[in-house]
Amino acid sequence: MAVGEDAGLASAEAPGRHAVSVLLAFGKCLGALLPVYLAGYFGLSLCLVVLGLVVYLGWRQHRDGKQARLNTAMYVLENERDFTTNRLFRSRRDLPAWVNFPDVEKAEWINKILQQAWPFVGQYLEKLLVETIAPTIRTSSAHLQTFSFTKVDLGDKALKVVGVKAHTEHDKRQVLLDLYISYAGNVEINVEIKKYFCKAGVKGIQLYGKLRVILEPLIGDVPLVGAITMFFIQRPKLDINWTGLTNLLDIPGLNAMSDTMVMDAIASFLVLPNRLTVPLVADLHVAQLRSPLPRGIVRIHLVEAENLAAKDNFMKGVIAGKSDPYAMLRVGTQTFTSHHVDNNLNPQWREMYEVIVHEVPGQELEVEVFDKDPDQDDFLGRVKLDLGLVKKARVLEEWFTLKDAPSGKVHLRLEWLSLLPSAERLNEVLQKNQNLTVSSKTPDPPSAAILTVYLDRAQDLPMKKGNKDPSPMVQLSVQDTTKESRTVYGTNNPVWEDAFTFFIQDPRKQDLDIQVKDDDRSLTLGTLSIPLSRLLSSTELSMDQWFQLDSSGPASRIYMNVVLRVLWLNEEPTSPVSPDPSVPFPGEGEDDVITDVTHRGSTVSPTPTRPQHTSPDSSFGTEGVLRIHLVEAQNLVAKDSFMGGMVKGKSDPYVKIRVGGLTFKSRVIKENLNPVWNELYEVILTQLPGQEVQFDLYDKDMDQDDFLGRFKLSLSDLISAQYIDQWYTLNDIKSGRVHLMMEWLPKVSDPARLEQILQYQSQQSYVNKAVPSAAMLFIYMEQAHGLPLKKSGKEPTAGVELSLKNTSHRTKLANRSASPCWDEAFCFLIHDPREDIVTVKLSHGWGQPLGAVVLPVKEILAEQALVLDRWLTLDGALPESQILIRAELKLLDSKLAQCASGSNGTSEVEHVIPKAETVPATNQELRHRTVQGGGDAGDSGWGQVKLTIAYSTEENRLVIIIHACRNLPPCSKDGSDPYISFLLQPDKNRSTKRKTSIKKRDLNPEFNERFDFDLSLEEATQRRLDLSVKNSVSFMSRERELIGKLHLDLNQLDLKAGVSQWYDLTEETS
Repeated sequence: MAVGEDAGLASAEAPGRHAVSVLLAFGKCLGALLPVYLAGYFGLSLCLVVLGLVVYLGWRQHRDGKQARLNTAMYVLENERDFTTNRLFRSRRDLPAWVNFPDVEKAEWINKILQQAWPFVGQYLEKLLVETIAPTIRTSSAHLQTFSFTKVDLGDKALKVVGVKAHTEHDKRQVLLDLYISYAGNVEINVEIKKYFCKAGVKGIQLYGKLRVILEPLIGDVPLVGAITMFFIQRPKLDINWTGLTNLLDIPGLNAMSDTMVMDAIASFLVLPNRLTVPLVADLHVAQLRSPLPRGIVRIHLVEAENLAAKDNFMKGVIAGKSDPYAMLRVGTQTFTSHHVDNNLNPQWREMYEVIVHEVPGQELEVEVFDKDPDQDDFLGRVKLDLGLVKKARVLEEWFTLKDAPSGKVHLRLEWLSLLPSAERLNEVLQKNQNLTVSSKTPDPPSAAILTVYLDRAQDLPMKKGNKDPSPMVQLSVQDTTKESRTVYGTNNPVWEDAFTFFIQDPRKQDLDIQVKDDDRSLTLGTLSIPLSRLLSSTELSMDQWFQLDSSGPASRIYMNVVLRVLWLNEEPTSPVSPDPSVPFPGEGEDDVITDVTHRGSTVSPTPTRPQHTSPDSSFGTEGVLRIHLVEAQNLVAKDSFMGGMVKGKSDPYVKIRVGGLTFKSRVIKENLNPVWNELYEVILTQLPGQEVQFDLYDKDMDQDDFLGRFKLSLSDLISAQYIDQWYTLNDIKSGRVHLMMEWLPKVSDPARLEQILQYQSQQSYVNKAVPSAAMLFIYMEQAHGLPLKKSGKEPTAGVELSLKNTSHRTKLANRSASPCWDEAFCFLIHDPREDIVTVKLSHGWGQPLGAVVLPVKEILAEQALVLDRWLTLDGALPESQILIRAELKLLDSKLAQCASGSNGTSEVEHVIPKAETVPATNQELRHRTVQGGGDAGDSGWGQVKLTIAYSTEENRLVIIIHACRNLPPCSKDGSDPYISFLLQPDKNRSTKRKTSIKKRDLNPEFNERFDFDLSLEEATQRRLDLSVKNSVSFMSRERELIGKLHLDLNQLDLKAGVSQWYDLTEETS
């Protein structure tokens, strides 16, 4: 019975379906004929009908092609094993996960994670769009009040990581990954504006590109990585299938425009020079990670071209003409266009351009040549070149054959300019630039330096009229170039964290002009002008500090890090250019990108030349030494007990010190709650944000050691203080404190200081028998030449091992070559430069010896600036076997050694480096020491303030640093909210009035704020400092506002030497 009913229903439904199909076919015919009927009815021209038909057919063909590409891509991703085995791939980047190459690794485990998590990514995206983005769009305009997302579906095709390439050879402080991503997804997102009956959406997206991920800085604490930075080196390829009203965007012409607009939005924050940075720890310079100093500058000389294709013709091709060529040059988002040369197939441009290079390998120079026409310019060919090749060659002058053209070559001269952190060669650079002949049609002269400004934040900007908060933005100008920061709305303490780069022609004559303005650009909130000549006398050509704003509030200031780098052209290549490419960098760039100079065709290799000197990275030799003197502890907790606790014992304390991934352990002192260790430790560290030195105390037991307390110190604070002699209170325990002496050792290149350093070293004695280091030795291993072959006759896989006493380091194993290149740096601690010897051994795979060289450190003492930089002949190898090495010696000139050598008595030493305070410090902060006088804290009853007052003869400025206050009296039961204001009298206009920030509920506040005054030394000595420590109170409050005052005549101080000390506060104003 049931079967009969089903058959009856099926037979009844069949005629219904047939009728619907007939109606649909009739509707389609009517829809196709309706435009023709309407055109005739209204008397429209037949041309309009034909034009509409052509547009429709073009749209249909383009859309069908796009859909076919999407279907093909999804099929390939689903059946890649069968597809790979049946067809030949043209590029390594398309290889599936089960095919491996040593340089690009397949990460199928990542794809499995992405596939598993993809539905939940879709749920998050739907929640984000519906609950956050849609309400924002609805409130943005009255026309969009009915806007809504009707469907959000990411589909079941997850993003795939086709391959991963790790670069670890560039910088030891970072991990650099290249992720080759591929996405061909059936995503569907539909939107609707009900008010206008408008529907639109996306159905299908293809995205392919190389995403670079940088994990830096590497730190010695969880999570090991300070931040994650990601970006596309080049624009990824994007293809979008539109639906609804946005179907119009698939019309040829509009389609390219729409995809370009989407790509511009992506490029604005994810394509170089833009980066997305996600900090993982606090106290990071996010702007410096988001916009680091460039790897270098490439100066491009567009010289000429020859044998270009003729594109102009007359009388429909009967008479052949020539071309009017011009060139477009691109590096990332930097684009330049040359002038065009009329009617010439062998044009000469003679133009020069300078481009910033952020990432090598990876970034490419693309040169496209066009024929200038009144309507649409004709394409004459292109050439692409990996800029990593320019970095290796330093100077590369070649004829490059144009691709995608029947004929033509272009002549380029490319120069790699390194960034020098000193001004020693500035005059030489300026002289070279004067001699450089540049075409008058090139708008800018050659640059001598680049200036990078890291704009961080401002404080206490003036209010707008009506006491309203401003919306500040900053305009930065150098000569005729002006750049603007983003606007921070509704605050007088804005945080921008932006970075800007300028090309500088002559830093001796140019200024950096800064204007802080409200967002309408009409109200100026403050100005500042910094002569770049000030940077030339600064350490490493940088100024990282607060700057006082002019034409602003009395306490208005701005914090910036201004960095200048001199552009130096080293015309000796770092390594020979490969005469014939084997395999191009896998997956990098397009298939026609030149990654090596070849002999094929008309591309000629330059003659390989051996460099005479090394070219290390700018970070070479920047490490420093932290010296830790563990002195003693007091009042530790007794952990040992006997007879079930009836008899109380003591403790057997020892200390663990953790810093920079290393751990030091002191000796155990038996049964002592006030142990004296007197032990010394030294560690080589790189100045990275977020690093800490951790001290843990334990009681040694037979089973498990008992915890006696801990504390941590910020490395950046230690570096700023240079020298610390202090007691530190233990945390997480009832009582106990530790006495430490720590110093971040200054590095000098003056050999005359060696005797005093060694003399001080010989006078020191420590229980752990440690000897203070006298110097640091930095060694840069660049390359070798003419190494012997293996016994089998093949080229060796060479590695270098460097040894100094019990310390040794190894390079990576280079690729098979008799002239390998390493480009690696190492450092050693040297105890006696007159006796220590470094041994350099080369071997094949750490087995077969390839030669060695012995380097006595005393030989470096005889070199100029204590730097040895040359080829050294290898012993036990071929006569021509040599190694190119740079050895740089830096003496560790401790302040204690300086005091010991310059003093005639004990009191003078103690004046410069004081003894430890008896007041214990908190665990997280570094208390400053009393340098002179001042008495005990709080003798006056109104507390004390610590100041540093000095006159900088280099900058012609008076500098006042307010460090801290201590033992301030409370102004209420909740304590006080102290801040400091001061004035330099006489000052009728009160232009020297300044104030610090407010510290909430703190009777021992630390400010560490610097204030600069443009005064001559004579003017400074005639001023009197009137300083007030105040309590921040409301207008109606009954609390006392004034806490204490200080009056100080500056003529009583030695301003040139500088004074840093505690001063008693008084209640009286006299």
